[in-house]
This record gives sequence, structure tokens and C-alpha cells, in this order.
Amino acid sequence: MIRVDSTATDRFDTSRFEASRNRLASLAYRLLGSATDAEDAVQDAFLHWQSADRQQIKVPEAWLTKVVTNLCLDRLRSAQARRERAAGVWLPEPLLAGDPMLGPADTFEQRESVSLAMLTLMERLSPLERAVYLLREAFSYSHTEIAEILDVTESASQQHLHRARHRITATRRRGAEVDPASARAIVEEFLAAATSGRMERLVALLTDDAIAIADSNGAGLAKTLLRYDTPERVAAVARTGFKPTPAKRRLAGGPPAIHYALVNRTPALLFLLGDQVTGTVTFDVTDGKIATVRGIAAPARLVRLTGTWRRHGPNFPLIAQW
Repeated sequence: MIRVDSTATDRFDTSRFEASRNRLASLAYRLLGSATDAEDAVQDAFLHWQSADRQQIKVPEAWLTKVVTNLCLDRLRSAQARRERAAGVWLPEPLLAGDPMLGPADTFEQRESVSLAMLTLMERLSPLERAVYLLREAFSYSHTEIAEILDVTESASQQHLHRARHRITATRRRGAEVDPASARAIVEEFLAAATSGRMERLVALLTDDAIAIADSNGAGLAKTLLRYDTPERVAAVARTGFKPTPAKRRLAGGPPAIHYALVNRTPALLFLLGDQVTGTVTFDVTDGKIATVRGIAAPARLVRLTGTWRRHGPNFPLIAQW
């Protein structure tokens, strides 16, 4: 009689799950827009994996993708029922370049799918539309595979994709991808103009329909989001917010350093006290101008970004002491 070492089998099965963890996390993050929720969904999938009859699972990657996707759909539906993620009043959790949760970046669709602009835009989609769109556009699953993952027909998958593309196309801001050097130069010029209070130059750096969104006091909830809808108002709030004063330094707990970084693969500024990120401002750059400015200061949404910064991010600041 042959005895099977269950401990060795468990180790092997755990290693198979871990081999898929980053891919599953990047899918969950795109679906949920929250790294914290994505980690929870992946951990729940691991518990499902442990309790399943794994010898009956022929393709672990497909099985795990289905479990994670459906766990995320359950979370999206629950969030919608609590009215916590209404479109236009929610900001995604930012991720710093180098974070494996950002996932693949080989194609434009993969890079776009993890941008804060697209994550915000996808709040307009139903959970199923969002899942189909991401599985197809960001992860290149066929409609046959998507139908199996979501327990829908291929025809239904195609219809969900059609509706999702229509809704996204109707509201997205189109523009060619900006090369990294040009994007950095624009953001650095914006910072220089804002900290010196040059209103006219700030307006010139913004598109005619520029907007700014900020999570105010850092609570990150719908009631605290602030929105500015004209280039003049965006420039005014940037001049007020970026121009340093002793009172602002006291409120911040000291003079923060300001660093340039890539957040969700878009240009950004990070505010740091020591090695702690206290805020980030991201910029959507379109055709050489800034179309959207997003300010995120909610401490809970900066935990993972701070951890990534400590591991990979430190560089020379644009401003050593603001």
C-alpha cells in the first residue's frame, strides 16, 4: 500500500496557489479598485483552494480565476447596496510603480485598465460589465473562457462587453499616450507654478475642461470629496494648496519633501514626512496638458503605497523641504 505524504501534497498545492497570487491580486485590484479589498479577496480564494478537492481541479489557474472573480463580484454588489461606491464620489486606492498588484503592462489596454482614470470610470459599469471588460481587455480571455468564469452564455458575455465599451467610450478622455519625460516635465512645471503662485501659468498648463478631485480631510468617503470643474478653479485651489506657509507646515507635522513618482502608471507627486507618504497628487496628461488632478490623503489608502515606497521608491526630491 502506497502512503501519500499529505504535508508534501499541501506544500505543493500551496506553491501552485502562490504562483498565481500576483496575477489574481492584479485582477482583484482592477475589479475592486482597492488593494486592501483585493488582498482580502485573494486570501478568501486561498481558503476556498485549501478546502476544495484539489485532485479534481484540472486547471488550477482557471479555477482560481473563477473563484477570485466571483468573490470580487460579490463585494462589488455588496458595496453598491450600501451606496458606498456611487460613480463620481469615490477614489481608488493608489499604487506606486513597482507594486506587483499593478499586473501586466504590455499593451495599452493593460496599462490603461489600472489607471486611476479608468478605475474611476469603471464605477459606471455594472459588476458583470466590469468583469467582462477587464477579463477581455486587460487579461485577453476569450468569450468562451469568460462565459465559464461568470456562468453566463457567450452571447451574454459579448453583450456585456459591448455595453461596457459603449459606456467607457462615451465618457473617457481620449488622447495619445504621453512619453514619461514629457509627462514629468509638465508635472514639474505645474509644481513650480503652484508653489510660486503663478496663476496664469497654471491655467495655461490645464486643458479647457480640466477638473480636480480631492478627498478633503483624508476620510476618503463620499461626503468629503471635493471637486473643481474649471481650469481657473483648479489653478486657484492648486495655488492655495501648494504654496507653502508656516501654518500649513505645522498642520502637516513639519515641512514635507515632495517627490516625483509614477502612481498607477501615471505621473504623480508624493508628499513625505520621513519615509511616510502623507499624500499623493496624480495627473492625467492629455496632448501636452493636464486634464485631471486627483489628491488622495486618506491614511488608510496610503498604507500599501508607503510600504512600496520604502522598498523601491526613494529618490532625490523635487523639493527637499516644502
